[in-house]
Amino acid sequence: MRQTEKYPVDGPNALWQIYQTVSKWKAMRNFVWIQITRYSPSLRLKNWIYRRVLGMTVGEHSAFALMVMVDVFFPERIYIGSNTIIGYNTTILAHEYLTKEYRLGDVRIGSHVMVGANTTILPGVTIGDYAIIGAGSVVHKDVAPNSFVAGNPMQVIRSGSA
Repeated sequence: MRQTEKYPVDGPNALWQIYQTVSKWKAMRNFVWIQITRYSPSLRLKNWIYRRVLGMTVGEHSAFALMVMVDVFFPERIYIGSNTIIGYNTTILAHEYLTKEYRLGDVRIGSHVMVGANTTILPGVTIGDYAIIGAGSVVHKDVAPNSFVAGNPMQVIRSGSA
């Protein structure tokens, strides 16, 4: 089950009210740095930016492929263990803005995890150590350690020891 905090809004939909919840300067600054990481071939540079500039927790030897998109507004709510691979064009969200509310949730990705290309990880999920996420999946709920999940909707393909 996703763990998110819900905040109701009055008036127009929550996305129209984004800059009441996060500074526009923070969003612009983060956007520029995230674009640099998306195109950078250097894993060391990417991890340095994620850790030092965006405030993410990123374990040793974790690798982000080309075009990974982390949350622009709340990257500090993303935690990634050691020796994890985040595949090409994956999106990791720590927020969702809806018509009558917005939600925030930490994303916790364990160590030795493999996230396939073009995956979307929604706010408030935890992915356990040694899990494998198949390419093109939408991770909308927690993934147990040592599991292999895939699809949209995401389904458990195999659980237990990997």
